[in-house]
Amino acid sequence: MTTENEQTVYIVDDDAAIRFAMQALMDSVNLKHEIFGSADEFLEKVSEQRPGCLVLDIRMPGLGGLELQQELIERGNTLPIIFITGHGDVPMAVDAMQKGAVDFIQKPFRDQDLLDRIRDALETDEERREEQQQHAEVATRLERLTNREREVFDLVVTGKPNKVIAYELGVSQRTVEIHRARVMEKMQARSLADLVKMHMTA
Repeated sequence: MTTENEQTVYIVDDDAAIRFAMQALMDSVNLKHEIFGSADEFLEKVSEQRPGCLVLDIRMPGLGGLELQQELIERGNTLPIIFITGHGDVPMAVDAMQKGAVDFIQKPFRDQDLLDRIRDALETDEERREEQQQHAEVATRLERLTNREREVFDLVVTGKPNKVIAYELGVSQRTVEIHRARVMEKMQARSLADLVKMHMTA
């Protein structure tokens, strides 16, 4: 049983032999994993965004790998996907990567090749979640700004000096300085560079 904060390798494949082999491989390197025999089963049990990655067979009865990928896209789920493909599925896998999949691996594959791709995907997932957390934190700080402070913030990050900002807003330079100081405090920024980065994140 995994907790919500643990990175988990989700494996979806309709072939029982592949599922058995995958489970043995994950156990051998102590990777947390959950295995599903169909895309529908995965969607039923993994309904929200969770840390980890998805190893997905591209061809399956019923809902196929590409359809599952599209469903996750529509749900805003950013779980990194590694597709398992047969030789004839490579064009499909390339198309899947253009839609956001992080990798694909052709059958038959070496265990180490798959593990390397999984570890890369887990790193990608961690980076994405950090970016999402930073975005959420910046959004929360922005909500604390008054309308005037937000106007000052938007102008400060363009590099305009206080005198120009004051002219454009029709206020005194001292007023801009006060608002600017409040913006720096509420946004928890130590420098103009910090503000610019936050503006790019927002």
